[in-house]
Amino acid sequence: MRQLLVLLVVSLSALAFAGAAELLAEGEFKAAYEAAIQEGDWVLAARAASFYAMYQATDKKERAAWFSKAEAAAKKAIKEDPENPEAYFELARALGRLAQYRGILQSLSLASAVKENLDKALKLKPDYASALVALALWHLELSQKGVGWLYGASEKKVIPLFEKAIQLEPDRIIHRLEYAKALIRLGKKKEALKQLEVALSLPPRDARDRYVLEEARALYEKLKAELGG
Repeated sequence: MRQLLVLLVVSLSALAFAGAAELLAEGEFKAAYEAAIQEGDWVLAARAASFYAMYQATDKKERAAWFSKAEAAAKKAIKEDPENPEAYFELARALGRLAQYRGILQSLSLASAVKENLDKALKLKPDYASALVALALWHLELSQKGVGWLYGASEKKVIPLFEKAIQLEPDRIIHRLEYAKALIRLGKKKEALKQLEVALSLPPRDARDRYVLEEARALYEKLKAELGG
């Protein structure tokens, strides 16, 4: 028992002196956000805020508030370095998530901003796999809402974008999960199951991956039951 307490104290002490990146990897997203601001790393602050909203916020109001923090941090990152592709990606992610909490008209206006920032990220870094995944989801979301024609979104672009992203980063669990969820929406459940099987075979690199794996495992069991597996 004493040894366990010592280990706990050592662990907590290490976290107290950890930097933003370490805190993010450990799943201390709120602390990572604060540390990133202290370090002046606005991209990391935006990422930490988004992760807190996605995985640890307790209700809709708190999630919206933290995505707003992510938006503000990403805008500061862009102002500080207009050539940083990750800053544009983080802004696109925050805006895309905020669209879920705002009125229909405001949400539709955000759609253009999301695409604009993803395009900027990919112009600066054409092999940016996470941005390709986000762009695939952008095409899927607007197409299935019946407003794709207004924005140039096409369901036909979803799978090619995901395939390119996975070719670039085959071992990213989040890409496999998002692809599986997209395939389900496209009516391709057997293909989705294969992506989930790959996701579950991959080792988690950090706390965020562990959250993603938990979601992937639940979705896999549900889908397997639906398919009579």
